[in-house]
Amino acid sequence: MSIRNTEQGYGWVAIGLHWLVALSVFGLFGLGLFMVDLNYYSSWYQTAPMIHKSVGILLFMVMLFRLLWRGLNPHPVSPENHQQWEKTGAKVGHFLLYLILFCLMISGYLISTADGRAISVFEWFEIPATVTGINQQEELAGDVHEILAWTLIALVAGHGLAALKHHFIDKDSTLVRMLKPTK
Repeated sequence: MSIRNTEQGYGWVAIGLHWLVALSVFGLFGLGLFMVDLNYYSSWYQTAPMIHKSVGILLFMVMLFRLLWRGLNPHPVSPENHQQWEKTGAKVGHFLLYLILFCLMISGYLISTADGRAISVFEWFEIPATVTGINQQEELAGDVHEILAWTLIALVAGHGLAALKHHFIDKDSTLVRMLKPTK
């Protein structure tokens, strides 16, 4: 099993990062949905947002590493049976996934730091508030955060359906390459 990508497939680092991000996104989305209905008397009222913020900051760091890793590794070539529109769609889709995910994390940061307080990451370290004082910052960033979260989940669903189409209908290696590292 290869650590690095090859032209034939992904290495275990890229695969691990892919699935770590996927699990984090679904976990954060679910926790976000859970948080909006909490009231002051809930035992999760402070815990859930702390977990959401902390995991979000760690995910931001993972995504920065993922971009670096992606830039330092070859990108596997598409299987021969992929049409040009599929290749273009995959590039646009991946770009949008990255863009929306980073914008989502930045909007979350703007929500959390609107009052000037730093974000504590599991009490291990803090991320300082650097952008504050924007008129209605928390509300505006909150609206953007919610819209982007739903948009990201829709894109992820399309991403997953495309992988399943390649596996079950086209019968190519697209899905398998993200499950099993190259040798």
